[in-house]
Amino acid sequence: MATEVGIEADQLEALRAAFGGTLLQAGDDGYEEARRVHNGMVDRRPALIARCHGAADVADAVRFARASGLEICVRGGGHNVAGRAVADDALMIDLSPMKGIHVDPQAMTLRAQGGVLWHELNREAAAHGLATTGGAISTTGIAGLTLGGGLGWLMAKHGLATDNLLGVELITADGDIVEVTEESDADLFWALRGGGGNFGIAASLKYRLHPLQTITGGLIAHPVDRAADMLRFYREAVQGCSDDLTVFAALVHAPDGSGMKLAAMVAFHTGTPEEADRDLAPFKEWGPPAVVEVGPMPYPVMNTILDGNYQTGTLNYWLSSFTSGITDGLIEVAVDRYASVPSPMTAILLEHFHGAVCRVGIEETAVPHREEGWNLLLPSVWTDPADNDANIAWTRDTHAAFGEHLTDRRWLNYLGDDQGADAVRAAYGPNYDRLVELKRRYDPDNVFHHNHNIQP
Repeated sequence: MATEVGIEADQLEALRAAFGGTLLQAGDDGYEEARRVHNGMVDRRPALIARCHGAADVADAVRFARASGLEICVRGGGHNVAGRAVADDALMIDLSPMKGIHVDPQAMTLRAQGGVLWHELNREAAAHGLATTGGAISTTGIAGLTLGGGLGWLMAKHGLATDNLLGVELITADGDIVEVTEESDADLFWALRGGGGNFGIAASLKYRLHPLQTITGGLIAHPVDRAADMLRFYREAVQGCSDDLTVFAALVHAPDGSGMKLAAMVAFHTGTPEEADRDLAPFKEWGPPAVVEVGPMPYPVMNTILDGNYQTGTLNYWLSSFTSGITDGLIEVAVDRYASVPSPMTAILLEHFHGAVCRVGIEETAVPHREEGWNLLLPSVWTDPADNDANIAWTRDTHAAFGEHLTDRRWLNYLGDDQGADAVRAAYGPNYDRLVELKRRYDPDNVFHHNHNIQP
């Protein structure tokens, strides 16, 4: 007797007998909540949700899915805009209950399970005066962000999250549990450092940590009618800046709910207070700005300052590409297009890549984006489903309007659910063919394909 799509009752009971976590089907308490991810546009119904408590649960779930003929999708933090963490009629392997974190302050390393969120990791590391590169939104899961590259405030100082990855406790397509490091399997470790969820499930990840406690950071904002001037200033002001300084630029709405449009810079500095004052002075004095909210704060607090714009359950549609520079033409398009933005939650964001992230060779990890410059992100966010068409159309039209100012390089973790093989290839550039060969070696049946897929 089958209980759900592809699930035999006796097989399910055998899984349940040893399973340390919780197994949920439609109608069970907790199923509706467990199938929801960050992006409220995603509404899919797995045949079974396996809420795992450890690597053994994950391995059992993989073997069960393969024996049952079920497809596998994997949820870590559930934050990815594409919503690939959940699929109809699949077995959803849910890592979110897996919250274990261990810091070794002497070795300056940290091991965290695959369900940990960045604010949880940051808190434990900070208790020892340590940190590593994490996401700019604290509610993002560590596993998906790291496996996809992992940009964040510390990337100019210490590289991407994946550049600080030392090992992965991986569940393979066969349901084996293996510890993957540079020493144990250099090829697979290379693929995991940017290859997304294509090569297995990260039950836990080991990171290199760095001494860091208090940083200087915050928001500098100008009236939107100064946007073009501010972006031209910003373009010049960040040239040659130190590894300690990262500044992103954006066209945004005021966070007070007034709907007022602003031209803003988000600043982050890891140096001494004196160094921060010196390096940030030009940004704080130009204009003059309407708002300067910049000061010392713990690093974990910096990772929360944008959280309010990205609430779980909001509707999201994102597009991004690396730019060919911040040209006058790009600035003109940004100002023109933002004048018609349909949602007060949507931004046009320029993320600056420089410093340590750009001193890693293109082929040293699976992430090829090592050129100094900017990634242009259009994170469209809104709340009313009646506004879906207007917001999606604005995002697509705006991305197209930037066309001549963009390159063909794409950031993997920003790819949406409607972007296919060409976008995945653009995310990997010259590393794509090697990833295909490694996919054939480690997952020839493409068991892990509910992701931005590298087809074997």
